[in-house]
Amino acid sequence: QVQLVESGGGLVQAGGSLRLSCAASGRTDNSYYMAWFRQAPGKEREFVAVITPSDTITYYADSVKGRFTISNDNAQNTLYLQMNTLKPEDTAVYYCAATRKNFISYTRTNEYDYWGQGTQVTVSS
Repeated sequence: QVQLVESGGGLVQAGGSLRLSCAASGRTDNSYYMAWFRQAPGKEREFVAVITPSDTITYYADSVKGRFTISNDNAQNTLYLQMNTLKPEDTAVYYCAATRKNFISYTRTNEYDYWGQGTQVTVSS
């Protein structure tokens, strides 16, 4: 059973940076697509970024493109999300997710099999 544990959230001023981490355990190989989603109060959970198993391809939501960077350290079994130039609208609980499915969009919550418990990010104006 894959387990994901996020950390690194906190309170930051607009324009600041944070780096989120997601420690993964229980993966039997490196064939997982890893992603970040977020959920703001009163809103649905939305896609943020995904990275392929080979770490060669990344894809971002338009709202974070150019500001956020997803990366994966397979040796440390850790997924990262570097968030720069943060805005108040980035305030949300951030979740990491994993799937081994192929030929899907990778942007929908129901495509992922494993989820972490989330970490709160609050950006003050």
